[in-house]
Amino acid sequence: MYIYDSVQKTKLAFIPQDKNKVSIYVCGPTVYDDAHLGHARSSLAFDLLRLVLESKHYEVTFVKNITDIDDKIINKMAKTKQSLEEITQFFTSAYHSDMDKLGIKRPDIEPKATQSIDAIVQMIQTLFKKNIAYSISNGDIYFDTSKDNDYLSLSCRASDDNQSRIENIQEKRQNADYALWKHCKDKDDVCFDTILGKGRPGWHIECSAMIEKHLHNHDHKFIIDIHGGGADLLFPHHENEASQSRCATGKNLAKYWMHNGFVTVDGQKMAKSLGNSFFIKDALKVYDGEILRFYLLSTHYRQNFNFNEEDLLNSKKRLDKMYRLKKRLFGKAGAKKANKDFQNAFLLALYDDLNISVALSVIDNFISKSNEQLDKDPKNKLLIKESIANLALIQKTLGLLHQDPFAYFQLGLEENLKIEITKLIKERDEAKKQKDYALADNIREKLLKLDIAIMDTANGTVWEKN
Repeated sequence: MYIYDSVQKTKLAFIPQDKNKVSIYVCGPTVYDDAHLGHARSSLAFDLLRLVLESKHYEVTFVKNITDIDDKIINKMAKTKQSLEEITQFFTSAYHSDMDKLGIKRPDIEPKATQSIDAIVQMIQTLFKKNIAYSISNGDIYFDTSKDNDYLSLSCRASDDNQSRIENIQEKRQNADYALWKHCKDKDDVCFDTILGKGRPGWHIECSAMIEKHLHNHDHKFIIDIHGGGADLLFPHHENEASQSRCATGKNLAKYWMHNGFVTVDGQKMAKSLGNSFFIKDALKVYDGEILRFYLLSTHYRQNFNFNEEDLLNSKKRLDKMYRLKKRLFGKAGAKKANKDFQNAFLLALYDDLNISVALSVIDNFISKSNEQLDKDPKNKLLIKESIANLALIQKTLGLLHQDPFAYFQLGLEENLKIEITKLIKERDEAKKQKDYALADNIREKLLKLDIAIMDTANGTVWEKN
């Protein structure tokens, strides 16, 4: 298996530090608002990575944090007059709900910053002992970037690029230095009473401390195997994480760094300042979570993704074809293993840095050939069994095709119409029992006028929207 390393800027053979185990840390959301398409894109990219690694029978430990203390959260508290817990619990729950609807597996470990204060304080104390952390007069604690000879090696930025991004505090030793601990400013500030004084952690130190706490195997050369996140996190967040961890532990943070591309909406970079931050909850009001999942997965994770409804509808047609084959094979038994040629081509594509484009072309070819062969020989048992097994492999590896195929084609219909259709089908079934075939045909015609097709199966009458 090969993955693209964002630091070395090349594809590397993936060799975990333990033969059969993989440790992954992905930066999670700051829970002060609803999740947007950028959150979905990153979550799906690393959900796919996790599923693909599991297809190779690796035991994956997947950690994704929740940042539940931050300036944005504190500003939200001031605006809404709500407590930290009220805001963060509400938006954490909303985030989980959105991710669940996209079919994204929950992390094995989901640490919160507010529950990791001891680990954060311990790492800052270690940096103090090494004379890498220092205090200024107001009680803030900073990281001295001059003490790390490899600082900026992750993002490959020049030092003046860094300085232009960081607020200039007079007492800082270098403009590039950044906060590890922020003192309490007033009675309304969120504070933790620690040996460092009353205050709260800086953003970057949270992840370093949580990785150290939950994933560090001291026998390994690197602290973790894979660190992931959006491309916007490479600098300064991941740069600073890597520096802190390297200085505190003497080890490089991750063997591999992976970053997913940006999301644009109709050609504009998604940002709240542009007014086009597309919330997942709004998209889910219009489109089923699996349809959104497939659409967002259909572009390679490293490429920038432009969200527009025309492309989404075209993507849905591709997913429809998979479900039509699943419906065609409904009720039949599958083989234990997928067809060897299909499995090899499909998985080898994904093992090549999650090459979803090639993987989907393999699926398209399989769907087309399977339908063609079934048209010629609808009772071909081997073909039926292998086709079902192939669909099961797609389901397991891409997190798709979990729905009943008939229910899938009923998506988007109003509940009142579904009730009316169910009523008509029951009346038709009763008419057939009474051998009133004229009435049964009349009801079928009514359903067709509603753009509903029905199919009589051994398991009863099923229907779908044309």
